[in-house]
Amino acid sequence: MKEKIYTIPVTEAFNTDCECPLCILEKKLEDEYVDYVMGPSLMEPDGRQETNEKGFCRRHFEIIYNRQTNRLGLGLVIDTHLVHQNVSLKKIYENKTEGIKKDAGISALKSISNKLSSKQTETHKFVDEFISELTRLEGKCAVCSKLQYTMDRYIEVVLYLWFKEQEFKALFDSKKGFCLKHLKSLLEGTKKYLSVKETAVFLESLMNMQFQNMDRIQEEVNWFTKKFDYRYNDAPWGNSKDSVLRSIQKIVGFCDLK
Repeated sequence: MKEKIYTIPVTEAFNTDCECPLCILEKKLEDEYVDYVMGPSLMEPDGRQETNEKGFCRRHFEIIYNRQTNRLGLGLVIDTHLVHQNVSLKKIYENKTEGIKKDAGISALKSISNKLSSKQTETHKFVDEFISELTRLEGKCAVCSKLQYTMDRYIEVVLYLWFKEQEFKALFDSKKGFCLKHLKSLLEGTKKYLSVKETAVFLESLMNMQFQNMDRIQEEVNWFTKKFDYRYNDAPWGNSKDSVLRSIQKIVGFCDLK
């Protein structure tokens, strides 16, 4: 198979013996993006604008903080992110302050009437708008957005190679399936990048491989549990010793499990 610069990371990941090669690919990208946002991006106006608006999700705050490699940089990012978000959130409240004050002063009878009617009060409007904004912020992360974009490009590469390169197709079909997160990504990719016929051909191979390996990992976990029964003391562990760790990753994707 003739390698191109955009296929090398894909083939390297698929040459790894693991439960999900796309997890290998994503973890490598994640490490690179964490290094970037806490390194060169700190001094770039566009980078700071993105972290001001998006911040990081819980996972990436944990990764960045636990590295303890750039505490000042993290502090600077958090400082300007909080300035940005405080202004945005306060503005929503300030726009509804008068209405909330009026609702606070209404009689008990009027309050019951409003509750029974379909008319939405200014207080309810504020609560809905504020929840919507918090939900929007919760779904934003400067690292996740980069990961999502690049992984989508790699899904396109995977599907392209599967149909165009027999060597890669054989490599893909020899794998142990995918975690459920990346199985979903592959299925979403078929809708974007494949015709109906191509999708049907690809799904027949993918789903057979996936179900075969889901059954395999379940059987390995089952054997792991049986090994705690004295009747199986002398039986070999087989591949089950680390099956709990691998099965968790099979279900939810890469986890930093100790």
